[in-house]
Amino acid sequence: MHQGPTLATSSGIHARQESRSHNLHPQLSRSMFIQTETTPNDDSLKFIPGVSVMGEGTAEFLDTRSSLSSPLAIRLMGVQGVKAVFYGPDFVTVSKDSENPWAVLKPEIYSLLMEHFSSGQPLFRSQEERDAAGPQDTKILDTDSETVAMIKELLETRVRPAIMEDGGDIEYRGLSDEGFVKIKLKGSCRGCDSSTVTLKSGIERMLMHYIPEVQGVEQVLDEEEVVALDEFAKLEQRLAQKEELKKESK
Repeated sequence: MHQGPTLATSSGIHARQESRSHNLHPQLSRSMFIQTETTPNDDSLKFIPGVSVMGEGTAEFLDTRSSLSSPLAIRLMGVQGVKAVFYGPDFVTVSKDSENPWAVLKPEIYSLLMEHFSSGQPLFRSQEERDAAGPQDTKILDTDSETVAMIKELLETRVRPAIMEDGGDIEYRGLSDEGFVKIKLKGSCRGCDSSTVTLKSGIERMLMHYIPEVQGVEQVLDEEEVVALDEFAKLEQRLAQKEELKKESK
């Protein structure tokens, strides 16, 4: 297999700020530092504790109920303004609402992360909950067709590592009869303005290059994301109408 296209993620377009180190509680651990990296989503930050988080797999928490399996997630979701928490192999992505600035949220987030990773406490309440949290979407099954197996292998080995660099992840949701791969974006990629670039210029281009049966990629949206996109479309329409009225009045 020749080199082929590489995955063009949003970070290739958005400049990433330099990571910063923080040691908020030197009495807990002299060597514990929390680094931060920006993501293409202004409302998501990637926190890197310098130790293993999930190790393998990822986990996402979008509300208090889903975070009950992880004590750290519960505490992070309890910070006013935090709306989602995402665990990667060696990082934690925290997403906030647009009304709360990072300058206000970061000190408490740093403190919670420092306390957890310095204590040696488990990330999940039980091993069963830990095993259930990791994605099984790209696990190749005996019942998978050759095409589906190839899609899963590419997503796992070529796409997922690149997406994780941006503090997010992807989830395979199936292949339609028409040849469209259904993908769910997670972590910092969820609701990001650059998600279309990631899907079309990155994932779709790569899958179509290596697998002729793939006709395209479709993004699977949650109800909340559908509402947000609908509101954004309405706002754009109102702005366009105002511009048109201004031109007509001149």
